[in-house]
Amino acid sequence: MPYESHSRAVSDLKAHLVLATKDGREVLSATMRARLTEIVESVCEKWGCQVLEFNGEVDHVHLLFSYYPQVQLSKFVNNLKTVTSRMIRKEFASEVAIFYDNKPELWTKSYFLASSGGVTVETWRRYVQNQNPPTVSKKRLSNKRVSNPRD
Repeated sequence: MPYESHSRAVSDLKAHLVLATKDGREVLSATMRARLTEIVESVCEKWGCQVLEFNGEVDHVHLLFSYYPQVQLSKFVNNLKTVTSRMIRKEFASEVAIFYDNKPELWTKSYFLASSGGVTVETWRRYVQNQNPPTVSKKRLSNKRVSNPRD
């Protein structure tokens, strides 16, 4: 997958996010998950993120997405949780109320987030260890082609 260029950075950042329903309740119907897909894509677009995969079950959802370095992941996740919760509770009020007694809840307060990439940490470690230290003069990064450890 090609690197993304944003402002002053070139990156290839991906993350895996898991959101679980409050108390593990089996709230999320197929219709709700389909609507969640649309909401998640909209929120990701507003944050400059790209949905790579989105899926889930009745009590949790998984989002694999790419993002750029300036994205504050904790703020992004909290915004995603807020927007999806608010919209699902509004659009599926009667279904959600069965599980949460009309309380403004859908997701747990916590979440799982892990960085994900095309190469393992061990591959990156070997790549960094095998770099040649500068000898006589330091060359500017912009004057030199950056090698890709995936090549």
